[in-house]
Amino acid sequence: MSPVTALTYVLPHRLLSSMARKLAYSRNPRIKQWLIDTVIHKFGVDMAEAAEPDPRAYPSFNAFFTRALRPGARVPDADLRALLMPADGRISQCGPIEDGRIFQAKGQSFTAAELLGDAASAAPYANGLFATVYLSPRDYHRVHMPCDGHLVETVHVPGRLFSVGTDAVASVPRLFARNERLVCHFETEFGPMVQVMVGALLVSGVETVWSGIEIPPYGDRITRKEWRDKNIRLERGAEMARFNYGSTVITLLPPGVAELAPQLHAESPVRLGERLATLTG
Repeated sequence: MSPVTALTYVLPHRLLSSMARKLAYSRNPRIKQWLIDTVIHKFGVDMAEAAEPDPRAYPSFNAFFTRALRPGARVPDADLRALLMPADGRISQCGPIEDGRIFQAKGQSFTAAELLGDAASAAPYANGLFATVYLSPRDYHRVHMPCDGHLVETVHVPGRLFSVGTDAVASVPRLFARNERLVCHFETEFGPMVQVMVGALLVSGVETVWSGIEIPPYGDRITRKEWRDKNIRLERGAEMARFNYGSTVITLLPPGVAELAPQLHAESPVRLGERLATLTG
């Protein structure tokens, strides 16, 4: 464990994230432009892909961070049997859920029940598949649907806000099941599917297309919202949610419905709309 990761155990996670949020939403021209220019140059952000390519046109850093893509910047896999990659980024890990456990890194794992907030919700995914996608500061920060889905329920699970960088993932036990997160349950043509929006240190905001900002406020208990009767249906490839200042999305699939794309492995760079998995039914 690096000294920086060790330090995060004692840092005031929520206070630091709240301070970062204020900076991200600042409309002070000098502050917001310094933040935008720093990220563009440090991480090599390709502004040619953005609907608004002018970095100075964004009213705040968060507006830049959650920027839309220009039409045609991402083309979804044309095979309708393909489940789509939900975001730009890189694969942290992917593979089978083995006896209800999800692999995090060498020597680290957590249970689907811990991730989703209860055992009953996790039961359909025992021995299913998972993919964890890390979104870096250079990436497009909106999350889209792998397939058509009917929103059933969201669950806000309170927690810490550890970094989700490589060292932290390798050394913080059960990291993704400890961080604050929004669990989004869907019904699809092949059964249940879940997408988990995981917050992180300094990058803890989550907003959905159906209800707006969900996190913050940060939670002190598990909060469930029932959406089954609201008739919220999202099409394959449609925007689902966004990170107001970045992080990680985890997709869970039930067993026997799909096979992960064979080229995917830890640290694979991925782009929205590429093949995540192929339906087998």
